[in-house]
Amino acid sequence: MTSNPFPAEAAASAESTDAARVAELMDRYLIALDDEKLDEAWARRLFTDDAVVAFPMSRHEGLAGLDAYHRTSIGAFARTQHLGSPAVVTVEGERAAFRANVLTTHVLHPGEDGAPLFRAGTLASGKARRTPAGWRISELSFRVLFTEGQPPGT
Repeated sequence: MTSNPFPAEAAASAESTDAARVAELMDRYLIALDDEKLDEAWARRLFTDDAVVAFPMSRHEGLAGLDAYHRTSIGAFARTQHLGSPAVVTVEGERAAFRANVLTTHVLHPGEDGAPLFRAGTLASGKARRTPAGWRISELSFRVLFTEGQPPGT
């Protein structure tokens, strides 16, 4: 039988691993918005069944329809690029909280009035839970810190 003579180090290592997994969810989310198919499988890989996502202009609750909600939001633009800072993650058992800065560039569709780009700097914050399938985002919200240009329809 072996025992761990350093249980505090083992716990810190496990917490660090969990924090890295939660931070990766945010990275995967941002990259997917720009370069992946946003379908039900995508949503299930990232979110809990009861997830809440709140953008500055709208909100969605639950996994059902979360993919369509994102496709509609992204569809307002010809292209997007979401750049995120490393997430700061606090793990407490089976739950975690995270924050990250996000800089988004939105390319307006050809023929839209105004400048071709709309940029936003936001603070993303959220919560995650450990599920049988691994860590998943349960809450995600964005607070606008600044904008440059005009979004479509304004």
